[in-house]
Amino acid sequence: MASQLVAISSTLLYAAFILYLVAMLPLATSIKSRSDKPAKIAISMVIVGFILQLSYFILRWIAQGHAPVSNMYEFITMFAIMIIAGYLITYFYFKTKLFGLFALPISMLLMAYGSMFSREVEPLIPALQSNWLAIHVITVTLAYGILSMSAVAGLIYLLKAVPADEKSWRARFLEAVMAGIVTVLVFIVTTILMQNVIGYQDDFLYQDKQGETQVAEYHLPSLVNFENAVPVEHAGDNNYEEADHFHSGVNLPPIIDSQKLNTVIWSVVLGLITYAIIRLILRKRIIAVLKPWSNKADLGLMDEIGYRSVIIGFPIFALGGIFFAAIWAQIAWSRFWGWDPKETWAFITFMFYTVFLHLRLNRGYEGEKSAWLAIIGFLLILFNLIAINLLVAGLHSYA
Repeated sequence: MASQLVAISSTLLYAAFILYLVAMLPLATSIKSRSDKPAKIAISMVIVGFILQLSYFILRWIAQGHAPVSNMYEFITMFAIMIIAGYLITYFYFKTKLFGLFALPISMLLMAYGSMFSREVEPLIPALQSNWLAIHVITVTLAYGILSMSAVAGLIYLLKAVPADEKSWRARFLEAVMAGIVTVLVFIVTTILMQNVIGYQDDFLYQDKQGETQVAEYHLPSLVNFENAVPVEHAGDNNYEEADHFHSGVNLPPIIDSQKLNTVIWSVVLGLITYAIIRLILRKRIIAVLKPWSNKADLGLMDEIGYRSVIIGFPIFALGGIFFAAIWAQIAWSRFWGWDPKETWAFITFMFYTVFLHLRLNRGYEGEKSAWLAIIGFLLILFNLIAINLLVAGLHSYA
């Protein structure tokens, strides 16, 4: 019964992804249409997709007996759900059709990215066997979803306010954000192709920082590897025999997850190559292509949405990411704070948004300055999600 519920929940999530993808067409049409019909069709599809996502969450919770927020697949999927929640709240409050053209792709990217991780239902490790896990993660992802709307508002603001052909740091930095988005897309596509389509796999035996022998599965040629890693092939059951796999010879200590860092390096290289090809084809900046979609945006409204998203999302993040996390840490590890990499980055994110609000309220950082800060804040969230979770070994590595 449990396996059937998990299968159904995965199907519902896939259906939501398809709905969001299809909804992009009427949503894009609604931007330049005088009729409200395309927007109503699009938002109806998004609502149905959101209900399907919530159904996934409930069914998976029932199937495994605990909230589905205990691994990378579940956490990223929850983040994607909360981005849609943030978008729907923003839409019904401000009637901002343009937001969907940016919020939906972000949510779909996260869903695709999350699907690369294991979706198996596994028993919780002792540190996760607490109701505070669900409270902490759900609160944090809700805050992420709301704070993401400030970044969307900031991006739309900048696309309209910054001339696409301007030779300035702000135009170059905005184009660099576009290059980063291309790189993330390539990261997701490359991993899915190599792992699920091509089926490339090189196995290496190595010792983790606790001195235990582990197997690293490489789905891209090894540019970086663990110290003293031994190339092997699976020989049945838990047996391995030495093999000859490609390896550049660059070895790193086990505190760094070399396997995932290898994927990131490949993705950055391939992403930059892809970006260069796109620029050669377009013969202009990507922001110049996107700029017409932002022409109807109200800069005052975008600034207000960006600000309100922060004043709502920031206290929720402080509650879930700092205070609830400290309570859980005290229960799980007998200390409320230990400067674990993820704890440290949560504190950095907390301090960044504290400074954001200080500059906004006391230094007059409105409009373009506020938009830049909102985008930087979202980059900090993504860095915490990808780099800290995947590349740095810590107490949160199971996530």
